[in-house]
Order: sequence, then C-alpha cells, then structure tokens
Amino acid sequence: MTLVQLILITAVAIGIIGLVCGIILSVSARFFAVHEDPRIGEIDELLPGANCGGCGYAGCADYAKAIIVDGATINLCAPGGADTLAALGKCTGQEAIAGEKMVAVVMCGGDNTKAPRKFQYNGIVDCAAAASVGGGDKICSYGCLGYGSCLRVCPVSAIELVDDIAVVHPELCISCGACVSACPRDIISMVPATASIHVLCNSKDKGPVVKKACEVGCIGCRMCVKLGGETFVMDGFLASRDYSIEVADEVIVEKCPGKCIVNTNEPQTSGESA
Repeated sequence: MTLVQLILITAVAIGIIGLVCGIILSVSARFFAVHEDPRIGEIDELLPGANCGGCGYAGCADYAKAIIVDGATINLCAPGGADTLAALGKCTGQEAIAGEKMVAVVMCGGDNTKAPRKFQYNGIVDCAAAASVGGGDKICSYGCLGYGSCLRVCPVSAIELVDDIAVVHPELCISCGACVSACPRDIISMVPATASIHVLCNSKDKGPVVKKACEVGCIGCRMCVKLGGETFVMDGFLASRDYSIEVADEVIVEKCPGKCIVNTNEPQTSGESA
C-alpha cells in the first residue's frame, strides 16, 4: 500500500467517523432537548435588563423563568417601575399590585467633620481592605469608612461620597440592594422610600465610648423610646427605628441628645450629610 493510498484511507475513515458522530449528536440533541416555555422569553423582554439582583434572582432571565416556572410574583422588579409591572400583569394574567418601594439608607452620620480617624490609611481604596487594617482607620469601629465600595457597585450611580461618608440619593435608588451586600460593616439598610426619619448610627458601644468616637452617635439614652413609643426600639445601647410604625411626633429629632436621629427631608446645614 502506497503512502497516498494510506492517506486517502485515513481521510475517508476520519470523515466517516465524523459523520457518524454528527448524526449521533444530532439525534441526541433532539432526544434530550429541553423545550422552554416561550413566555419566559417574552417576560425577559419586558424586564429592564438591569440584572441587578434586587428581585432576589441572579438576573432578569432567571426572574422571568421563576415567574413562569415557580409562580414568583411579578412585583419584585423595582427598576422596572409601574410600566413594567403593568406589562408583566398583562402578559401573565397576575394582578399587578405594586409593592412598597424601598430605598437604601446609610445608617451613619459620622462624616469627616464629626468622626475622627485614628490613623492615616494609605492602602487600597476599598472599605473591606481598609477594615482589615487595624479594624479600620476610624475611631468608631461601626461607622462608614468612606472608601466607596458601595458606590462602585451601584448600577445607577445613586450613591456619592460627601465629606468621606456614603450618601444615597433616594430618587435614584432602584432598590437592588447591591450596596447592602458590598458594605463590610453592614451599615446600609433597605427602608421604605416614604420614611424620612432615621437613626443614623450603627454603634453598639456604650454612650461614653460613642461620644469619644463621634459627635452624632447614639448614646443609648432611650429618649426616643420614651417620646416615640413603639416607633423606636433599643438593641442593647443602640436605638433603631421600626419602619412599620409611623413617627407620631417629629420633636424626637430635636430632642435626641446624640443628634443621630435626623429627618432627611429637611435641608442639611454645611458639613451634615443626608
């Protein structure tokens, strides 16, 4: 057998093997094919495509699948707003009942004019990295470090740094919760957009320790609990707001000795963050 004949036989054999494998793969693809409900694609087209994860799913495609396959409610997409909700309701037949809009709030008022730093940090501009160095460069071990990890993950640029503290613009917030996950100190919370009175402190320390670390920290005096009834509750030495109950008397803002309870609807004076 000559070399040419050997090459030709080899080529033909490889061709036949490739053809057989192709037929097997084609038959297998048809046999094992998973047919997707066409409505999933329709719903995915109606969603805004932000893939922010605020609905609790990995992205818009996963949420669309969950609506059809698992019966997930259609009011979980905050970025889509009322128009998307109405379109989803028309497509699925579900009643388009809007959920309460939630926005992110940074529960800290200790900007660089009120919360001193204990050393100069010159490392990576990232809150988690800064927190890993001596527990962070702020005297307060609970406050916003101000290195912008939250604003870098915000898909709509709703967060900015003001006097080295993160501030959320509620009118831009799409309730995705990405900033909540990004904060290494867990000081960002999702609260009802209609709420304007907040306890902007996250410190669990006793009053004397708080006063040394920040000019606007909660000192655990319980004044808000006395004046606000069930609206405010104490978690150890830290007051927190129960957002399911309206604030009956806004005098609490003026009466707070630590000046950490604020009304974000009111204009802030120079050096104060909303």
